[in-house]
Parts: sequence; structure tokens; C-alpha cells
Amino acid sequence: MQKRSSFIIISVLLLLSGVAIFVFKTKGKTTTVDEEARNFSFKDTASITKIFIADKNGNKSLLQRTDKGWFVNNNYPCRSDAILNLMEVIKHVDVKMSVQKKTKQAILKVMSTQAIKIEIYTGTKLVKQYYVGNEPPDSEGSYMLLTNIETGENYADPYLCYIPGFVGFLKPRYIANATEWRDRLVINYTPPQIKQIKVEHLNYPDSSFTIELISTSKFKLYDGKKNELAFNEVKLKQYLAYYQNISYEYLFTGQNKKLQDSLSAQKPFCKITVFGTGFNTNEYKFYYKQPKQKVPEMGLNYTYDPDRLYLRFANDKEWALAQYFVFGKLLITPLYFKN
Repeated sequence: MQKRSSFIIISVLLLLSGVAIFVFKTKGKTTTVDEEARNFSFKDTASITKIFIADKNGNKSLLQRTDKGWFVNNNYPCRSDAILNLMEVIKHVDVKMSVQKKTKQAILKVMSTQAIKIEIYTGTKLVKQYYVGNEPPDSEGSYMLLTNIETGENYADPYLCYIPGFVGFLKPRYIANATEWRDRLVINYTPPQIKQIKVEHLNYPDSSFTIELISTSKFKLYDGKKNELAFNEVKLKQYLAYYQNISYEYLFTGQNKKLQDSLSAQKPFCKITVFGTGFNTNEYKFYYKQPKQKVPEMGLNYTYDPDRLYLRFANDKEWALAQYFVFGKLLITPLYFKN
């Protein structure tokens, strides 16, 4: 009897052990697949050589690392701040929570029409591919779906992802529109690069002036009628320093043909021409931006936007929105240089 009881106990223990091993192996297998589907981040960002980003509207950006920095679509240098933001999300993105089964299909349906596709390469090897979708209405982060690189198939489950410690959405960091990647720096000169600066106030010619740089420490100032003027040297040197690191706010070339045609038919209110020492010449034309409505301020009615203006540059090929706060210091009159 005792032997029989021992046999039963041993049999039960063996059965339980077998069940435990089976459950453990099955659970381990599920966890492995789940972990692979959650592995969005790529830690070695220094090894990344190429990033491809595309949206459902036909916008595509191919970012490539070169000896001169990052370039978009083999044409223009990229904004350093945008590259840093992208690298941060690539390196630190993590899963915040799984998607509930009852909302999974709805999220996938929205992603199929709105998600941005991301491809990350080291050399010519594709190391990571995923899709970034919309944001939940009641939480931070963005929905993301990972691709199995080996099979080329997407994993079954999307996840709500975020950057630990960051409050906000991830999708805006993945920019598909190549125009938005372009470095916004438009004017950047130092005195050794400048031979002459000509500022023409086309509506008020008497306020125009020209600065001639004989050397980096010797200058001449002329009014709009080419009469030589006396000037405060400190103020003139300060003005020349203003021509460094000047950026526009937003490039809209090719995005608003109606506005471009309208502005092209108008006369700019100011034109700045910079003659370089290397026989290169660049023109910058400024146009008033009409406000949505007249803005009464300090007893005045502004007929143009007091904060922003339009800029035309690059041989009249490019159009941008700019801020008076940034460009206003260039649009002065000769009175600025008086003692």
C-alpha cells in the first residue's frame, strides 16, 4: 500500500513537472516573439549611414551621412537640430504599453492610411524598419509597428511607443517632406568674404545705402545717390556682424504657387545685394506680408504683418517666410551709422 502511494505521488510530481516544462517553453517562445516585435530602438546611431522616410502623401526624404554632414536627397544639408531629434528617438524609443485587442484593428486601419515608413541602414544593410502612426487622444507617444527584417513581414501587433522622460509625440520627428529637412541658414558672411553690401529701400530711395569694404578694417559708406557719408566705425562693424547666421522661418518654394505668382508680380520693398570677394553675388528681396486683418496697435493700423515678411533668394528660385525679429536689423537706413 505504501509503495502504491509513493508511486502515485511520484507519478503526479512527474506529470506536474512535465506540464511546468511545457508551459515554460511555450511561454518562453511567446516572450521571445513579443520581445522581437517590441524592439524598435537602434542604439548604435554612430554607425547609421542612411535613413529613408516616406509618408502616404508621396513625400520622401533620403538622409545620408557624408564627410560634410547629413544631406537630404543628395541636394541640401540637413538642419542639425532635426538630425539630433531624429537620432534621439531612434536610439531611445521604447514601448510604453501594448495595444488592447479591441482597438488593435482600428489602429492598424488608421496606420495603413496615415503612417510614416522608416528604414535605417548601416552601410548598405537594412537594420531596422518600422511604421510610425498617429497619437492616442488621451496619452503621450505614437503608435508604431515593427517589421521583421529577415522575413520582410510586419509583426502582428502595434505598440504605443515613447521616449522615457520626454513628454510629447514622436511622429513629428520623422520628417518625410524634404523641404523641412533643409538647413534654414540663408545669410552667413564674415567681413573677409564681403566686398560690398548694397541696401536698396525701393519705396524710399533716399534711405538706401552702400557699404564698401576696402579691407577687413577699412570701410566707406555711401547714400543712395553715391555720396560718401561719415559714420561711426563701431556701429558699422556691428552691422557687418549682423550678416552671420541669419535663418528664415519656413521655406514654401513650390508649395504655394498662387502666393508665389502674386508676390512675383509685386515690387519688393527692399533689396539687399552682397558682392563677395570671390566674384559671387547674392540678392535678397523682401516683400510685405499682408495681415489677416488690420491690427490696431499704439494708435496705428498696420497694413502689413508687423512680425513676418517674405524673402526671395537663390537667384529668385526660392521663397521663404521670415521674421522681422531676425531680418529687421539688416533693413536699416544710413541714420543708424551716425555718431
